[in-house]
Amino acid sequence: MKLVTIVKDGGYRLGVVCEEGVLDIGRALESYPDSPVPADVMQVIEGGQPAVERLGAFVDKIRAERPANGVFIDERQVEYGPCVTRPSKIICVGLNYRKHAEETNAPIPQYPILFNKFSNTLAGHGAEIPLPVRVTNEVDYEAELVIVIGKQAKYVDREQALQYVFGYCNVNDLSARDLQMRTPQWLLGKTCDKFSPLGPYLVTADEVGNPNDLDIKCIVNGEVRQHSNTSDMIFHCDEIVSYISQHMTLYPGDIILTGTPEGVVLGLPKEHRVYLKDGDVVTIEIEKLGSLTNRMVNESV
Repeated sequence: MKLVTIVKDGGYRLGVVCEEGVLDIGRALESYPDSPVPADVMQVIEGGQPAVERLGAFVDKIRAERPANGVFIDERQVEYGPCVTRPSKIICVGLNYRKHAEETNAPIPQYPILFNKFSNTLAGHGAEIPLPVRVTNEVDYEAELVIVIGKQAKYVDREQALQYVFGYCNVNDLSARDLQMRTPQWLLGKTCDKFSPLGPYLVTADEVGNPNDLDIKCIVNGEVRQHSNTSDMIFHCDEIVSYISQHMTLYPGDIILTGTPEGVVLGLPKEHRVYLKDGDVVTIEIEKLGSLTNRMVNESV
């Protein structure tokens, strides 16, 4: 199942991608107000497989009966919010692709390098991303696979780790390189507003299969800058979930950004580095997860 967040009337609504378009669950519930289905993406995640099954049955019912109140929206007309709206934790893994570590002349990590972002960085597919030009001119793109946790996890073995995953999505882990490298802590360069556009879809784990066998790309203004496969991860998804769970409890809706492959601006010789600028359009594509596109704009202050 592919879930989306619809921005509507100043808030977020749950959508499900169907052949007919995006089914607006809130609009559909106006015709079936007593249906026991979640109306919010976080409720689906927290409800786990029973919630997914109830939602799936409701979607089938709507598709069969087709109420006349315009419940399906053309995807091109959807205003998207982040596909996970209220994660309690945003955990990131740095230097997790072998070729990316090599291009930046960094040693291969012995343990996952973890840092965090905050909810101010979340944005949706199609949103304009403000470049904070007052403090940086070195904003870089990073195509990444996101793990979305579906069940509370603590001290989970690697062999069982993927059973705790609800699904996966795309993210652009935008990074202001000068701010990131100002100190040994990377946080400042990673947490500017809207530096984690997420989506467009949250795809359930059953539709994705092996998360470490997915084609991954970043395209800037039509030019492919990154093209790899998630098999190049140093620490695979099951190992990441298990490792983090040894040190903190993961809760439904927590998201883990799993690192970026080679091809970032930072990996180029200094004289060839051209960072993102006003008007640049960046698309992140991961196999089975769709395309996440955002336009960069200079921040107006």
